[in-house]
This record gives sequence, C-alpha cells and structure tokens, in this order.
Amino acid sequence: MLYQKRCFLSAVALTSDPVPSSFDALLQQCSGLLQIKQIHAQLLLSPHQLSPFLAARLISAYTRFGLLADAQLVFEAVSDHHAASPLLWNSIIRSTLSHCRPRDAVSLYQRMRSIGTLPDGFTFPLAIRACSALENPQLCLCIHNHAASMGFQSHLHVANQLISMYGKMGQMGIARKVFDGMPSRNIVTWNTLMSGYSTNCDPEAACDAFRLMESAGHTPNPVTWTTLMSAHARCQQHGKVLEIFNEMRTQGVEPTAQAVAVSLSVCPYATTAALQKGKAIHGLAILCGFDKYPFVSNSLVCMYGKLGNREDAKRVFHEMEVQNLVSWNALISSYAAGGLCNEAYEIFIEMEEAGNLTPNVVTWSAVIGGFASNGMSTQSLDLFRRMQGVGVKPNSITLATILSICAELSALRLGKEVHAHITRGFMIDELLVGNALLAMYAKSGCPRHAHILFDKMKSKDLISWNTLISSYGMYGLCNEALETFNCMIRLGCEPDAITFISILSACSHAARVSEGCSLFDQMVSKFRIMPSMEHYSCMVDILGRAGLLRQAKELIARMPMKPNACILGAMLNSCRIHGNRVVAKDIEAQILELEGQATGNYMLLSNLYAANGRWEDSARLRVITKAKGLKKNLGQSWIDLKSKFYVFSAGSLLPQNSEDVFLVLEGLCQQMQMEKLVPDDDLAMLHNVCEGECLAGYFRSNKKQQNLELPQRYRTLAAICGFLKRSQITDLQKGTLLLFSDRKEMRIHLTTS
Repeated sequence: MLYQKRCFLSAVALTSDPVPSSFDALLQQCSGLLQIKQIHAQLLLSPHQLSPFLAARLISAYTRFGLLADAQLVFEAVSDHHAASPLLWNSIIRSTLSHCRPRDAVSLYQRMRSIGTLPDGFTFPLAIRACSALENPQLCLCIHNHAASMGFQSHLHVANQLISMYGKMGQMGIARKVFDGMPSRNIVTWNTLMSGYSTNCDPEAACDAFRLMESAGHTPNPVTWTTLMSAHARCQQHGKVLEIFNEMRTQGVEPTAQAVAVSLSVCPYATTAALQKGKAIHGLAILCGFDKYPFVSNSLVCMYGKLGNREDAKRVFHEMEVQNLVSWNALISSYAAGGLCNEAYEIFIEMEEAGNLTPNVVTWSAVIGGFASNGMSTQSLDLFRRMQGVGVKPNSITLATILSICAELSALRLGKEVHAHITRGFMIDELLVGNALLAMYAKSGCPRHAHILFDKMKSKDLISWNTLISSYGMYGLCNEALETFNCMIRLGCEPDAITFISILSACSHAARVSEGCSLFDQMVSKFRIMPSMEHYSCMVDILGRAGLLRQAKELIARMPMKPNACILGAMLNSCRIHGNRVVAKDIEAQILELEGQATGNYMLLSNLYAANGRWEDSARLRVITKAKGLKKNLGQSWIDLKSKFYVFSAGSLLPQNSEDVFLVLEGLCQQMQMEKLVPDDDLAMLHNVCEGECLAGYFRSNKKQQNLELPQRYRTLAAICGFLKRSQITDLQKGTLLLFSDRKEMRIHLTTS
C-alpha cells in the first residue's frame, strides 16, 4: 500500500502541466481521500480550466468516499462557468440521490430548469427517481410531462424509470401505457414492469408479462425469475413460489441469493414436507455460497423457527459471522411464535446484555405478542410498560397487540390510555389500529364508544364492519346490528362467514326468529356462503329459544356434518327451558357419544345438569371425568387495581393475608340476603360436588340494586365466590362485579373456563 502511494505521488509530481485526460486517469486510480485532495489541488494549480467533465469526475470521487459537502463545493465553484452543461448537473443530482436526499435532488433539478439548462436522457431518470422517493404524485406527473414535452417519454432509460415510478405509486395502468408506447424494450424494462405488478400484489399480471416477454424473444434472467417469485410471495401464494423456483432450476437458470431467500420464506407454509423442502433449499444455498449472506441466514433462522425446529434456527444463528438486528428478531420471533415465551425473553435479555445492539420496536413487539398469544397477558403488559420506559415508540402492531389484551381483560381504563397515546402519535387513521380499538371498546362493554369510533374512521374494511356488528350483538342491540348490516350491504361491502355468525348471534340474543331465518337463507342463496358449524349453532339457538324445538331438530338432521357439542348444548338448553325431557334425553346421549374435546363435553353436560337441579347426575359426570384423567382448562379471574392486574386461577391458592377478601365476600352474601335476593330459576346454583358444598351461585334481584352496576338491558347478576377450607378459589363464571367504598372502586372481571 505504501509503495502504491509513493508511485501515485510521483505521477502527480511529474505532471507539471498535465492535460485533462491525465487528471481523469488519476482520478480513476484514486484509492483514498488524500489522493483525491492532492489531485484536486493540482487541478486548481493547473493552467487548464476545470472542465465540466473533470468537475463531474471530481464530484463522483468525493461522493464515493461519502463527502457530499466537498462534492457540492466543487459543483458551486464551477457551476457559474458551466451552467449549461447537463453533465455537471447530472453528477451533483446523482451524488445527492446516493446520499438519500431526494428532496435536495428535486431542488437541484428545479434550479437547473430555472436557469434554462436543458436536461438530457440521463437527467430525467435521476429526477424521476427523486420524485418517486418523495411519493409526491403531482411532482411525478410534472416531471413526466416535462420529459414528454422534450420527446424523452419513449427514451429507454427514461421510460424504464417512469414504469418503476408509477409501479411504486400503485398506478399500474399508467405504467402499462408507458410500456406499450415504448418503441424498444430491454430486459430491464420487462423486469421493471413485473416488479410493479409484484409491488401491487398482482401475480396474474406478472405471469402474463412473463409469458409475453418470452414470446417477444427475451430470455428471462435470474432477476426476472426472482421478481416473479416475489409477486406470488406477496400475495401468500406460497405453493406457486416453490413451483416457479423449481421451474427456474429445471430450465438451468442459476438462482440468485434473493431467490433463495424468497423460497425459504414460503417453506413454512408448504402443504407437505415443509421442513424437507426447507432443508433442501438450505443445502442449495450452501452449494451456491449464499449461506454466508446475512439476509439468507436470516431467512434460514425464520424458516426453521416457524417450522418449530428451533435447535436448527439457533445453530444457524450462532454460525453467522455477524448477527444483525434482523437476525436477533428472527430468532426471538421463532421462539415466541412457538409458545416458548420464557425462552424468547431469555434471548431478548441476552441481546440486551451483548451491548452491541439495542432492541427495536420489532424486537419488543415479538416478545410482547408471544406472551399475549399464549395467554400471558400480564407479562405482555409489563413488557409494554418497560418498553415505554426505555423510550421505544410502539408501532401499529404493538398497539394492536396491547389493545387485544385490553379487550380480553375488559381493561377499559388501560384501553383508553392506549387510545390517547394513539391519538397523540397520529396513528388513529391506521386501519389495523382502528380495528383493534373497535374490538377493545366492543369487548369492554362500550358499544356506543365503538360506534362513535367507527363513524370517525377514514378507512374501513370487512373486519371493521364485523367488529361493530358483533359488538351490537354481544349487548343485545339487535336493531343496531341489523341496521349496520344493511348499511354495509348498501355501501357495497360483501359480508363473509364471520359477518353472518355475528348477525345471527345478535338475532339469537334478541329472539328475532324471522330475521334470523331470513338472514340464514340469504347467506346461502344470495351470498353463496356455505353454513359452518357456528352458523348452525346460532340457528339452533334461535329456534330453540323460541320453543321451535321440532324445527331445530330438523335443522340438525339436515346438517351435512355431525353436530358438535355447541349445537347439542344449545339444543339441550332449549329443551330444559321448555321442559321437553324426551328430546333432552336423546341429546344427552349424543353429547356423551361425541369424540374429541371430551372434557368440554362432560363439563357442558355436568353444568346443564346442575342448572336443572340434577345434582346427582352432575356429580356422577364429574367423578367420571376425574376417573378418566380428563382435565379442563382452568377458569381465571382478574382485577385491575392501581394500574396493575392481579390474576387468579381456579384451584390456585390465594396469597397470604387474604382474610380481608373473605370478609368482603361474607359481607356481600349477608347484604344480598338482606336485600331479599332469590336464586335465579334459569341458572340456579352451581355446586362443587367434590367438596359437597356450594361454592358459587348466580342470583337475581327483583328490585334495582344500588351497589351493582352491569351493562344496560342485562339482568343484574352478582357472582359470589365461596372458598374451600384450604383457601382455594372456586370455578368462576362470566360477569362483572363492581365493589364501592368511600375512596375507591374495584372492578372484578369473571370469565368462563
């Protein structure tokens, strides 16, 4: 290196009166900043005037070493003498763009035009790239018109850049017009057109362009194949991606590293032999030398992680020469998605302790989402608060996750805090966030708030409509649900299967038989949606509640599939309400004969026996359940107190110093007796037959209770929990109980198991 430097300095020294061509040769040989500075000094001392060509070379040299400010000084020093040279302007615009400053590049283009310098076929592609980066449609159209007015619209490089620009803007119609108007096209033209279709999730059009390209005599190169694969991958057509990848190899085309990464990304979604296909592509990556590419290694970590092969994911991760942020996020996400939340958190801590990388919002969101999806809501909330504490701003995915937790816990206060944060962060117009807010208010007992939010949403999709309809149905507001459904149809939004589950459920809660039957018929005849088990369950409930047991039984008989426990349970409950013991006995036998989900079936029947006062039968079923070793998911309850959630599980031991809790419960029992509360005839009492004593009951008051607050139009229910001699919590059922004292309010949420 020292010898080369001495030779270079000797060459500069010997050139006492160099000609421009010698300077050009020296600039191309520069390998360091000092050499550029020395040549620049020689140019200033030379009697030759700095030409636009040499100035452009010098600007390019400074840019190559990241010195945009020096490049700009060179440009300003010569621009007055050579203002009419497009070569000089092109060099500084290109330099500015390479430093990711598109706004400054556009300003230079406008300045160039203002002094009358005419752009050439190299200026327009640069200006179009700058406008495309700014995502300003008006500016893009202005540049396009200027290029067309000067006759450059059909210029190969200009047209290619125009196609790219309109593709990124989502205006593929205009892009196709530019393409069709080109007198000649090269491989870049075809690849750019296909890339536009890929960006806009139109794989069919990309395939059409691919076939048209072949018929026009152009041979697809590796970039073409990779673009076609990406088009299908964006639209979740995972099987097609692997087909294209195999076809590319069959035709003898060497895959690019990008093609390998795309194919690895879709392997987890393959219908058969997903892991084997992933390992085969991994082997190909090793043969091609792509396994050392960071983005390929990251794809391998993601692939193995999503397929549950976390040991291989960890092995690939540790074999990487450099683990970047994407690598850590891929490994953490793979463990979190696999339900190994504690392990994901340990890797998260390991990343923090490594010190060279700071977890970003994707890292935090992966761990928070992992805990949330595995029912560990309190841990997710704790991590979210910690994330805020270290100054990491949540993105839409993080906020949607936290709002889903608020909805699950009916944590209205926390949900409103998140809503305020969203408003301050100007994220309220993001569809994902808006839908999550809708669900939070809907599940937290605030359908009116959900309606107000829905009206304010600038963009709505099918999920938005379904959430609002479900919200109304959940709270017995059938008229509002039907009105929303009809409005949705009028506005041209096609309902799906979930829409009909929501609206049929609303009709079920409100005993609207005629509307429910009509909607069920429309679903099949008008919207061509085949009923699922959930739809039949809603219809059986609608007919059964109305006492139309014969019609309900006939509907079950016409079903193309065997009824499950939900349908039979709805039918059995209707038989109990209307006192039809003959049909009930037949349904009971069918429930016990069901295969799969045995625990749920036994618990359903046991609870129905208890609700009907058949305590011995209920006890017998519970004994059978225990004898068979069947276990049910434990119910949970939680309280939101002083910005912290306290979670209790059925059968878990209460913490120490719980005497105060018991005193409150005993006081409530006494208060209910004083208020002349009577057992609910419909729900009766639930017994824990194993302990032989009553542990939980539902009660209904004949008069308005001042100390209880529940959703409007619902029966006023108070859930009182007893306790065992071992201080255990009993099974809890759904409801909300508000306890008031002089200073504070405590809201207790109860869920069914």
